Amino acid sequence: MALNEKQQEHLHNLRHSLAHILAAAITRLYDNVKFGTGPVTEQGFFYDIDMTHRLAPEDLKRIEKEMRKIIRADYPFERSELTTKEAKERFSELNQSYKVELIEGLENEGTKEVSLYQTGEFVDLCRGGHVSRSSEIPEDCFSLTRIAGAYWKSDEKREQLQRITGIAFASKADLDAYETMLKEAEKRDHRKLGKELDLFTFSDLVGPGLPLWTPKGTTFRTILDEFVWTLRKAKAYEKVTIPHITKKALYETSGHWKKFSEELFKVGTREGKEYALKPMNCPHHTQIFDHLPRSYRHMPQRYAETTMVYRDEQSGELGGLTRVLSITQDDAHVFCRTNQIKEEFFAVWDIIDAFYTTFGFTFETVRLSFHDPKTPEKYLGDESIWKKAEDMLQEIAKERHVPFVEAPGEAALYGPKIDFIAKDSIGREHQVATIQLDMNLPEQFDLSCTNEEGKSERIVMIHCAIMGSLERFIAVLIEHYAGAFPLWLSPIQIAVLPLSEKFLDYAQTVTQKLKDQGIRVELHNENDSLGKRIREAQKQKIPAMLILGEKEVSDQTVTLRRRDKEEQNVLTLDALIKGLQKEIQSRA
Repeated sequence: MALNEKQQEHLHNLRHSLAHILAAAITRLYDNVKFGTGPVTEQGFFYDIDMTHRLAPEDLKRIEKEMRKIIRADYPFERSELTTKEAKERFSELNQSYKVELIEGLENEGTKEVSLYQTGEFVDLCRGGHVSRSSEIPEDCFSLTRIAGAYWKSDEKREQLQRITGIAFASKADLDAYETMLKEAEKRDHRKLGKELDLFTFSDLVGPGLPLWTPKGTTFRTILDEFVWTLRKAKAYEKVTIPHITKKALYETSGHWKKFSEELFKVGTREGKEYALKPMNCPHHTQIFDHLPRSYRHMPQRYAETTMVYRDEQSGELGGLTRVLSITQDDAHVFCRTNQIKEEFFAVWDIIDAFYTTFGFTFETVRLSFHDPKTPEKYLGDESIWKKAEDMLQEIAKERHVPFVEAPGEAALYGPKIDFIAKDSIGREHQVATIQLDMNLPEQFDLSCTNEEGKSERIVMIHCAIMGSLERFIAVLIEHYAGAFPLWLSPIQIAVLPLSEKFLDYAQTVTQKLKDQGIRVELHNENDSLGKRIREAQKQKIPAMLILGEKEVSDQTVTLRRRDKEEQNVLTLDALIKGLQKEIQSRA
C-alpha cells in the first residue's frame, strides 16, 4: 500500500533513528570504533564502521539484541547546534576522524554551524529527523541483514570500512511481508534462473559485466525487440544504424566529453587519434537528422535502433544483467517542432502502455525527473530552457490523467524525463521505460528546420526507450515470471516426447510440421523414462509438451500437456497448430 507524505516522513525518521541506535549498540559492544556515515536506504538503513574486530554474520544477532535494549531504555533523541569549530573539537576528542573530515568538507562549502543528535551516551553528526524517543520504535520492526565492505566516500584509494545493513518498516507485519517477498525474490533470482534456463552466461576470459547470450537467450531478446518494433512501426518510426565508435569531436559538441568522460571507454588509433565507444546513441542520430536540409513538411523525423552502448562502470557495481558494461538499448529519437511535442509524447506513451500491459505490469504513478537548480553544473543548458521543458512535462502528465511525483535531481544530462515505475508480480517496483524532452542537444548541434514562413526554426528532440536496457528488463522479466514465460515469449514453446524409439519417426514428423508453422519446438528423445523427460521439460519451464505413443501414431493425433497441469488433451495436429498460433498471436 502506498504511504502518504506523513507516513513516509515517519518511516524515514524511524529508519534514521535505527541507524543511530545501531551505531550506539556497536559502541557498547566493541572498542576503538570509528564511524563513517549511516544514512536511510530505500528499505532500511546502514552504517559504515571502522574497527579492528572483523564482523561475522553471527555478530548481527548480538548487535540486534543490544539495539533492543537501547530502544527499551527510552532515550530521547536530543538535538544540539554547534559551530563547525566546536563540532570538530568534540569529535576530535571522541577520536572520530571521519566525522571531522565530514565537518571540514561542510566548512569548505561555507557551512558555519552543524547539528548533533545524542541518544543515551552516543552522539552523532546529523541533520535529522528522528523519532522523539527510542521507545517509539517497535522492537520487532527491524532486522540486520548483511555485512559488506565499503570504501570511505566510495573511493577505492581510501580506507575500507565494514558496512552493516538493516531493513526496517513501520510494523512487524510490514517487516514480515517484506521478508516473505525477499524469500520469493531469491527463488526468482534472474542469475540463477538464467543459468538453469540456458539464456545467458558469463566468461572470465571475456570479463565481468559482458553477458554472452545463448541461442535460447538470443531468441528471447529477439522476440521482445520485434514486439517493440511492431508497436513503433505502427507509429511511423523508421530504422537507422550507426557505428559503435565516434571521434572525440562528436562528444565534445554534445557535452558528453566534459560531463560524462569518466564513463567513456576511450580508443586510440595508430595515428594518434582519440575515439570513444558510444555510451548512448543520440549524438550519432543528430547527424542523421542533420545530413539533409529539413523543412516543416519533413517533421517529425522518427528514428529507432536497437544497439549496444558501453559504459565504464566500476567492477564492484556490476551484477548479473542489472548492471553491465555492454548495454543493449531499444533506443529511439524523435526530431520535431515544439507544437508537435505533446502528440509525439502521447504516441510513445501509447506504446509503453501497450507493451507493459501485455506482461501484466501496472503503473500506479510516473516520475517526473527534473534537474536540481542547486547543481546547474551537472546539466547542459540554462535555467530558462529547463523550466520550459519541465513545465511542458507537467502539462503532458496532467492531460494523461496519471498520478505523478516530481524528483528533482533525477533528470538526464540534457533534459527532464518521464520515468515509468512498474510493479512486478511480487510487488517490487522497477524503473523501466522513459521519455525525455531535450531542448539542449538541438542547441549544441544547431538543429533546425525551415518553417512555413521560410525562416529557420529550432527543433526539439524526444528520447524514448521502451525497455531501456534489454539486459536489465530481461532480468526484471525473468523474475516477474519466475522463468515460466507465457507461450508467445518462451524460447522453446513445445517439447515433443515420444514414448519410445518406436515412435521417433512420427515425433520427427510432428516436430518438423510445427517448425514449418513457425512454432519453436524441441524433440526430447533421450533414452530416459517418460516421467523423467516430463520433469526435465517442466524444469526448463517449457509451456507445453506433446506426448506421442501408439494411439497417437494410429489416430494421427497428439496428446497435449501444459506446463503446470496434470490433465491432457488429445488433438489433431492441425487443431493443435491452429490453437497455438491463435494463443501466440494474442500474446496471452
